[in-house]
Amino acid sequence: MGAWWEGIQEDIYQTFVYKGNYIYFVKGVRITLLVTALALVLGVVLGVLVAVIRSAHDQQPANKKNFVLGILNGICKFYLTVIRGTPMMVQLLIMWFVIWPVVFPGSTRGTDGNLIRCAVLAFGINSGAYVAEIVRSGIMSIDKGQMEAGRSLGLNYINTMRFIIVPQAFKNVLPALGNELITLLKETSIVTVIGLKDLTKGAMIVQANTYQALVPFLGIAVIYLAMVMVLTWLLGKMERRLRKSDLR
Repeated sequence: MGAWWEGIQEDIYQTFVYKGNYIYFVKGVRITLLVTALALVLGVVLGVLVAVIRSAHDQQPANKKNFVLGILNGICKFYLTVIRGTPMMVQLLIMWFVIWPVVFPGSTRGTDGNLIRCAVLAFGINSGAYVAEIVRSGIMSIDKGQMEAGRSLGLNYINTMRFIIVPQAFKNVLPALGNELITLLKETSIVTVIGLKDLTKGAMIVQANTYQALVPFLGIAVIYLAMVMVLTWLLGKMERRLRKSDLR
């Protein structure tokens, strides 16, 4: 038992202390959170836009279909089908090795900033597809009388959606959006395939330097779990605050 415990202590020392290996984990957490936060912002903006377009199309009278809105709805449906029907890793690889060199031919390959921008774009586009369906379900759950009330007050469609429908829909879909955020945080671990030094890549580097796999990988598992628990607590607190505001 004593020898086993000494071995664990030695593994912990080599993983986190030896040659300042903890730096890999600290920088990895920073990059993981940065990619997650920026991708979430992009995903929410894109998702809300797609959700509004699809909801507006579905709410049109059968005899008064807008041609432009129909085209936009078709583009949105194609986007949702492709993004939700292909793996995130494949999308990331296509973004980095196929799309990125074409769109940014003069960019420096392999730099951290370049890799982060590529990862944010890939994850943001992917997250937007799921956020779109979440938000759309929230919009469709709002009674049609809310839209009619807003229009009767002189608001146009965009302002009615902005000030009346979307805020109510946001409250309804907050738990689902929270789950999407947690999923996005964990999915960022695959950015290692393009060389970005996130938390998972940091553990892989330490494992290669120390030839110890147990502590580095268990360590990042605990770190991911801790981040998810913090996010879950914050989301729960936000939900309770929103429920209190509804009771006033």
